[in-house]
Amino acid sequence: MSAPETNVEKQEKRHKPALIGMGAAVVWAGVLLVGLILWIVYQGNEPEGAEAQIDGRTGEITVTE
Repeated sequence: MSAPETNVEKQEKRHKPALIGMGAAVVWAGVLLVGLILWIVYQGNEPEGAEAQIDGRTGEITVTE
């Protein structure tokens, strides 16, 4: 079943605010994703607080000062 009126230009004008909103939401999600990735990279994977730490590559116990 097809729509009785298929005036694409008229439909585009009517849906423009919704399309702009969806585009803005996609851009905002991208900004948040990049921010999350940068925050995760910035936090690093360094262990903190323990006096004796185990090196994940070798399994050796190292004493921190």
